[in-house]
Amino acid sequence: MKSQYSEFQIDVPRDHNGEFEPKLIPKYQRDISGIEEKVISLYARGMSTRDIHDQLQDLYGIDLSAEMVSKITDKILPQVKEWQSRPLNPVYPFVFMDCIHYKVREDGRILSRAAYVVLGVTVDGYKDILSITVGANETSKFWLGMLNDLKNRGVQDVIFFCVDGLPGFKEAIQAVYPQAEIQRCVIHMLRNSFKYINYNDLKKFSSDFKAVYNAPNETAALTELENIKEKWGKKYPYAISNWENNWEDVSSFFQFSNDIRRIMYTTNIIEGLNRQYRKVTKTKSVFPSDAALEKMLYLASENVVKK
Repeated sequence: MKSQYSEFQIDVPRDHNGEFEPKLIPKYQRDISGIEEKVISLYARGMSTRDIHDQLQDLYGIDLSAEMVSKITDKILPQVKEWQSRPLNPVYPFVFMDCIHYKVREDGRILSRAAYVVLGVTVDGYKDILSITVGANETSKFWLGMLNDLKNRGVQDVIFFCVDGLPGFKEAIQAVYPQAEIQRCVIHMLRNSFKYINYNDLKKFSSDFKAVYNAPNETAALTELENIKEKWGKKYPYAISNWENNWEDVSSFFQFSNDIRRIMYTTNIIEGLNRQYRKVTKTKSVFPSDAALEKMLYLASENVVKK
């Protein structure tokens, strides 16, 4: 047997009918060094298969090929599938949805792939990653499939969806959860408005606009928006109309106290999660397959959830 300390000999008893089942060390196992757990742990922190090979060589003097490292990490693929289809809570007060884009190799070509991430906040106030699915580039049709998947896994109701402004997102949500309220990310809305603003006016416009989203209630916010329209409307009509046209989806958070507003008026909570994923995946410019990307994101999620 190979262990993390050295190799040693064991004698396995044999019986006439071949029915003896060892309890401590399963039949045919030759390695109890725990090296597989170490390989998976290193892979989860973003190390490439080649780097893991070098690290094991330096630390333990073990020569494990990059191909073997890949085979070891592939053993968690059934866990990934199980995790992706696990039952969920019936109600989530907040659900955040966002996408991260990666490059994946397929049939000799390098294609762009979107990792669809769904983060829920439970009734007890804990964050939980509900789903990560790799698919084609971000579309409302794919999100509709993701929402149906949440429903099939037991999510009966979501009070608030916090999302960015993908066209068709609202219709996809309303098709699956018609009672849910949709909160567009205020930060994304501001960025969209800033595209129309001259650089010299940007600081002043941004400062003036704080009065809108920091207003104590929706009526006060609409009054502030009207004041901004009078001041900036002629010079930057599109920057203001962007808010007027989407007001219904931006204004949900005004019903609540500042503590709850801070959770829901921006998608920062999920963008923080995306930063953790990018930290782990930054060493890989291209993934060899969709499964390899899902495997990496799943392992990263396990580490994130511990925190």
